[in-house]
Amino acid sequence: MAFQVRTTRTANAEIEKAYSWLKERNPVYADKWFRELMDTIATLQEKPRRCALAPENDAFTEEIRQFIYGKSRNKYRILFTIRGDTVFVLHVRHSSQAWLTGEEVDEEE
Repeated sequence: MAFQVRTTRTANAEIEKAYSWLKERNPVYADKWFRELMDTIATLQEKPRRCALAPENDAFTEEIRQFIYGKSRNKYRILFTIRGDTVFVLHVRHSSQAWLTGEEVDEEE
């Protein structure tokens, strides 16, 4: 079964903020990072449940999973939930950022 993948406004804003920060420092790398991030998110169309539950999963009423993107000090956590046949990417956060609390899930698309 192929899932539809959608990103929330919050996730889009977080992606844009990270991309802008990287672009100021290394434009070539930033473009590569963005393309590969989008490719990674697209893989959630197939078997999104292969990804582990996020550490903060217990703070939420719905299941929150994470997919780690990147290497070394440049790792990002793609936090998502599955509703029916749709994967909603809720957040894209640098791995050094604090875990989410139950109030930080963006329900809007």
